[in-house]
Amino acid sequence: MLTLPMTTKLGGFYLFYYCIVGTFMPFWSLYLEDQGFSYQEIGILSSIAIVTRFFAPFIWGWIADKSGKRMLLVRIATWMEACIWFLIFIIPNSFQSVALLMLIFSFFQNAILAQFEGVTLFWLGEKRAELYGKVRKWGSVGFIIGVFCIGALLEIIPISMLPIMLLCISFFAFIWSFTIKEPTSAPKSQKQLDSLWPIIKRPVVAAFFAIEFIMLFSHAPFYSFYSNYLQQSGYSTTAIGLLWSVGVIAEIIMFAFANLFLQRFSWRLLVSICLIMTSLRWFAVGLFPHSFTLQFLSQTIHAFSFGLFHMIAMRIIFENFMLTQQGRGQALYSTMWGLGVAAGSLLAGKYWTDISGESVFMVAGLAVLMGLLFVAALPNQVQKSI
Repeated sequence: MLTLPMTTKLGGFYLFYYCIVGTFMPFWSLYLEDQGFSYQEIGILSSIAIVTRFFAPFIWGWIADKSGKRMLLVRIATWMEACIWFLIFIIPNSFQSVALLMLIFSFFQNAILAQFEGVTLFWLGEKRAELYGKVRKWGSVGFIIGVFCIGALLEIIPISMLPIMLLCISFFAFIWSFTIKEPTSAPKSQKQLDSLWPIIKRPVVAAFFAIEFIMLFSHAPFYSFYSNYLQQSGYSTTAIGLLWSVGVIAEIIMFAFANLFLQRFSWRLLVSICLIMTSLRWFAVGLFPHSFTLQFLSQTIHAFSFGLFHMIAMRIIFENFMLTQQGRGQALYSTMWGLGVAAGSLLAGKYWTDISGESVFMVAGLAVLMGLLFVAALPNQVQKSI
């Protein structure tokens, strides 16, 4: 029987973790620009921050499934994350040094979310369909706290202080992680791991991960350059933080009501809606950079382009991967995220100046529709279980 204190503990860690993400994601590119890096260099550094998702999640997933010590890995990773932000603050910010530290940071950072998602699903047990969205929404709250409060703070203090802010939040996440024990229902250490290949070959799994790659490829300009894009259009850091917050508020609302969609409509229909809505979002961003109202409305679509899509992903992973494979299943989801964003960041950084940011977002709007080629492999009936 799940107790309320455990849901609070799980939600608290999501809050701290996504407060880090909410501080890093909108303002990291602005920090790099302030340090004198070009847009192409920012694109490369943004992709480096993600590139270890090509291999790190599988390393961490293999260790987690082999050892059964998922929370231990989370604690080690959050401590290392804090150390990296301290080093970034104290060493000279050359391209080579930042690239190396981002590589190390992302290697450990990839140990956190994929494994903690597994920890959460194990702790929630039979109540995961009912409670996952309610627990996960605290991550969205943390993101809002990070993006809005840090955005307002950066109106007062220089953006060169960003690593210190990230260091402080990472340390709090590390301390909070000790409130959460290893889930009792999770498999313990295993001598022989079951192969993932038979699962990956299933049409629904292969198609979904292909769609995920395309979806995150289209998100790359947003994750890497949206803040720069808005700043070039005359927005303050407070306004930039507000717009990022809008997307996450929409995500929270979706987490609260996603079960209503999932109980009434098929994965095929819902994923198709997510892809089409995401396309409309990037066209609105690209066509109307100076319209705060349309940027605001485009951010509300984050409810579909991330919120609902993520809820479907968690169900697909938990239904198709065995309990002994959950660490590596979550790792595969994280890996495809990294592949998509890294590839898109490199291309967006390369062509941002040549064809303009507006055009890059419109290309993203077209690219995401390619995911519709794979939706036929998803179930066309309502999935009742998680």
